[in-house]
Amino acid sequence: MTDDLKLKLSLLPEEPGVYRYRNREGVIIYVGKAKNLKRRVNSYFNREHSSVRTTMLVRNIADLEYTVVNTEEEALDLENALIKEYQPRYNVLLKDDKSYPWICVSGGLYPRVYITRDARARGDRFYGPYPKAEVAKVLIDTIRQIYPLRTCRLNVSRETIEAGKHRLCLQYHIHRCEGCCHGLVSPEQYGGYISEIRQILNGDTHQLMDLLMAQMQQLASELRFEEAEVLKHRYKLLEHVRRRSVIVSPTIHNIDVFGLLRDEDSVHINFMHMRGGAVVQSLTLEYRLSTRDESDAEMMSMAVAEVHQRFAETYQADHVSEALVNVLPDVEFTGLAFTIPQRGDKKKLLDIAVKNAIQHRNDRLKMMEKLNPEQRTTRTLTTMHNSNISGSSPVASCVVFRNAKPSKKEYRHFNIKTVDGADDFASMREVVTRRYSRLAQEGEELPQLLIVDGGKGQVTAAIEALDAIGLHGQMTVVGIAKRLNEVYFPGDSIPLYIDKNSETLHVIQRLRDEAHRFAITFHRKQRSKGQVHSALDDVPGIGPATRTALLKHFKSLKRIREASEQDLAAVIGPAKAKAVAGALSAIQN
Repeated sequence: MTDDLKLKLSLLPEEPGVYRYRNREGVIIYVGKAKNLKRRVNSYFNREHSSVRTTMLVRNIADLEYTVVNTEEEALDLENALIKEYQPRYNVLLKDDKSYPWICVSGGLYPRVYITRDARARGDRFYGPYPKAEVAKVLIDTIRQIYPLRTCRLNVSRETIEAGKHRLCLQYHIHRCEGCCHGLVSPEQYGGYISEIRQILNGDTHQLMDLLMAQMQQLASELRFEEAEVLKHRYKLLEHVRRRSVIVSPTIHNIDVFGLLRDEDSVHINFMHMRGGAVVQSLTLEYRLSTRDESDAEMMSMAVAEVHQRFAETYQADHVSEALVNVLPDVEFTGLAFTIPQRGDKKKLLDIAVKNAIQHRNDRLKMMEKLNPEQRTTRTLTTMHNSNISGSSPVASCVVFRNAKPSKKEYRHFNIKTVDGADDFASMREVVTRRYSRLAQEGEELPQLLIVDGGKGQVTAAIEALDAIGLHGQMTVVGIAKRLNEVYFPGDSIPLYIDKNSETLHVIQRLRDEAHRFAITFHRKQRSKGQVHSALDDVPGIGPATRTALLKHFKSLKRIREASEQDLAAVIGPAKAKAVAGALSAIQN
C-alpha cells in the first residue's frame, strides 16, 4: 500500500457515501456503498480475507475516491448507478445484470402499474428505484387494494374494445378490475385513478398513509391485532417512499451540478454529472487564489470550462443544457443555462455538491498537517493584549495560542510599573520589552506572530520596543482594530480586511475574547486588592487578623468607614479603633 493511499484511508469521514477503487492504470475496479465510509473502507485493509476475490481486489487497489451523501438509501442508489456506468471488474453484479426495481406507469388508454427492473421503455413513466424490493411490492399491493387497476398485459385500445376481442377475466368478477377490456369504466375515470397514483409515487403518500392508519385503528378497536400488524408493516415501509433519494431521480435528466466553497486562499468546487436521472461522475476541483481579487463568479467560470475540457466526450453524447450552481459564472457558455435552485430535489442535489466541497477542503487541511507536522506550528498564534482600564491599576495580559488553541500555562499578567496614567503606547512598549527580553535571555522560543490590540500606533510602539532589545525582524507584528476584521501591518496606514466567514477571523475573535477575560479578571483582583490595602493595611498596628475581623463584622470597607469609633472598639479594642478611625478619616479628607 502506498503512503498516499494510507493517508487517504486515515482521512475518510464517518458518514454515508460511495467509494471507488482504482488500479494502477486509473481504471475503476470496484464501487461500494457504506453507512460509515471510514469503518467500511478500512475494513478491506486491516484484516485478512477468506475470499480469494476480495484478496485479489485489495492487491490491485492503487487509489480511492469517495462521494459523501446524506443517507444510506442515497448511497445504495449512487452505488447502483455507478456500477451500471463503469461495470467494475470486481463488483458482483446483480443476477441477470438486473438493477433495483422500479415502478412503471405505462402509457395507453388504460395504463398498467407494475414492477420492473428494466427502466428503458419509451413512453412510460418510471418511479424509483427502490433499494428494497419489498418496499416496491408493498406499495404496489397497497395501491391495488385501493384502486381497481387492470393487471393483464392485453393490448387494450378503442379498436379492440369495439371489436370485442377480449373476455372479462377473474379479476373483474372478484371486483379488482372494472372491466377495462370491455370499456366498462371510462378512460376519464380510470385516468383519475392514475393521476392519484402518480402523486403517491412522486412521494406524496400522506393520504395513503392516513388511510392505512385509520384502518389500523379500526382493526385494533375490533381486537384484530394480527391484521392490524400487517397494515403497520405496510405503513412503515411507505415511510421509505417519503424519504426518496435525490441521488437517483427520474425527474432530473442530464444536468451538471457545481457547488462552490471559498476559503481565504483557495476555492473548492465539487462537480457532479447526472445521466438518466443518476449521478455518474463526481470530481472536486481546488484552485489556489493568486490574489484576493478573484471573485466567486470568476472561479465558477474557470471550473465549468475545465470540466467541459476534461469531459468533452460526455458533453457531446449527453447534450447537457442545464447546470445547477450556488454562484452564477461571469461567462456565458453556449447552450448551457445556469440555475440557482431554491427548493426541491435540485436544491438537495446542490447541497450534496457543497457538502462534498466542504469535505474535500477538510481532507486537504488534515492531509497537509499529516504530511508536514510543522504545518500546525506555523499557524501558532501568540497574542499580546494590553488592558488599561480608566488609569486605575493599569495591567497587561499576554495570552498564547498554539495550533489555534489556547495554551493557558503560558499566559502571563503584568502590572504596569513605569507609566503614569492611561498611556497605551508607553504601556505597550514597557510590556513588550519585559516579555520578550526575558524570553530572549532565557533562550525560550519566540512567537512567529505577535498580535497587539490596537491600530498603527500600538503596532509602531511594539516594533520600537522589539528594535530596542535587539529583536528586530524576528517575529511578525500586526494589530487588530476595534472592528476586529481590520488588521494593521507595520508601516501601512491602510488595514487589511479579513473575510467575516474566514477561519482566521474566528481564531482572532476567540483570541481577543480570551485576552479580555484574562486581563479584566486580573485587573479586578488588583483593583480590589489595592482598595483594601490602601485603606487598612497601611494603618500602624493593623495586621491581617485585625483587618479580617473588621471585614467579617462590617462586611465591607464602606461600612467600616461609616462606623463610629465606639462600634469599631467593640470589635478590635479602643486603641486599634482610634488608629483605624483616624486613618480612614484622613483618606476621606
